[in-house]
Amino acid sequence: MTQLTCVSPIDGSVVAERSTVSLTEARAALDRARAAQTDWVARPLAERVALVRAGVARLGEANAEIVPELARMMGRPVRYGGEFGGVSERASHMADIAETALAPLVVEHGTHFERRIQREPHGVVLVIAPWNYPYLTAINTVAPGLIAGNAVVLKPATQTLLVGERMVAAFRAAGVPAAVFQALFLDHDTTERLIASGAFGFVNFTGSVAGGKAIERAAAGTFTGLGLELGGKDPGYVMEDADLDAAVDGLMDGALYNAGQCCCGIERIYVVESMYDSFVEKAAGTAQALRLGNPLDPATTLGPMAHRRFATVVRTQIDAAVAAGAQALVKRFPEDDGGAYVSPQILVNVTHGMAVMRDESFGPVVGIMKVADDDTAVRLMNDSPFGLTASLWTRDAERAARLGARLETGTVFMNRCDYLDPGLCWTGCKHTGRGAALSVLGYQALTRPKSYHLKKAI
Repeated sequence: MTQLTCVSPIDGSVVAERSTVSLTEARAALDRARAAQTDWVARPLAERVALVRAGVARLGEANAEIVPELARMMGRPVRYGGEFGGVSERASHMADIAETALAPLVVEHGTHFERRIQREPHGVVLVIAPWNYPYLTAINTVAPGLIAGNAVVLKPATQTLLVGERMVAAFRAAGVPAAVFQALFLDHDTTERLIASGAFGFVNFTGSVAGGKAIERAAAGTFTGLGLELGGKDPGYVMEDADLDAAVDGLMDGALYNAGQCCCGIERIYVVESMYDSFVEKAAGTAQALRLGNPLDPATTLGPMAHRRFATVVRTQIDAAVAAGAQALVKRFPEDDGGAYVSPQILVNVTHGMAVMRDESFGPVVGIMKVADDDTAVRLMNDSPFGLTASLWTRDAERAARLGARLETGTVFMNRCDYLDPGLCWTGCKHTGRGAALSVLGYQALTRPKSYHLKKAI
């Protein structure tokens, strides 16, 4: 048994402590989930949809408590209102499309034969949620997983320890059976042993590349389905016909919102020569104007990073880049304490030989490079082991589509960034992982095809 402790980045105080369950206790919980799933999938789809909608609504009723709780756990300023808007949007979309997405594919319905393909739930689905957007990332699988007829087990991150209990309480209050949706506090060893034993029909993980590799190793030989959203180093490209102010506002928000701790946050920017100087000047001004401070203060626009060890990575990358010739444009903020509170930073004179342009930063820093043309920009955007999203800024949609076809990424944005559209597939390539979340394809990931070939008696 391990003690999990959530330490607040605000002041180092302990927000919550929980003990992990033993392997025996975890297996007993999964036995209950498997037994309950049989009855759950037997319920009409419309009933499961209604219960999931009601669970999300109950979660929304607690938002006034959840927002400051999140700020204490991981540092996001309360002024931004939490995650419920996105949670509701994603869950509602998946509920709206469920009947169509899960409908049988009828090949033949005739006098002599009936042939169709149906979608069957995997059984028990494990969701391993991250701390940076714990509700948003969890709902991507929790809502469609339950709607599709699976039982769901949620493993919350230690940094956002209370999220699992919050979600489960809301769904149970709405009428979802206790064993159908559970939150379990699991240590790494127990999690890996459960996966290795084939305890789950599907595992969805959002987190580090190292964590994804550990899950793949644990699942080897079990044929367990996996959805892995791992690292990112998402680029933005500003072309000569872009709306400059919109590009600065959008890309700086994408780079610095949530202290840069966003899965699809902008971590490197390429700007065509004719726009470069103006873009850099405005970007630096935007960063310098942020207010770093206690996230419980409504005036704060930039809170602390979730943990001082994450802040150390960012500072190390910045220092190494400056030592190698990069120029830092933002003056250190007085509130920067050398710990979790980190000044935002814009770096120029950067190269891809620097870690800040190559490795995941996951913090409030972005490097900006001047490029001569589209070919150079595409080459640099693809020069990364990651591929989650890419953001193109231009007034020409056809040009964006042509460039997008050449980019090694999961999503191509034009004139926006750092957004997850529930109607589209959320996916990545290269070291960002594999799988499909949300959209119709999200339902396909959370179910398996089952064919029926029925020859009727004559």
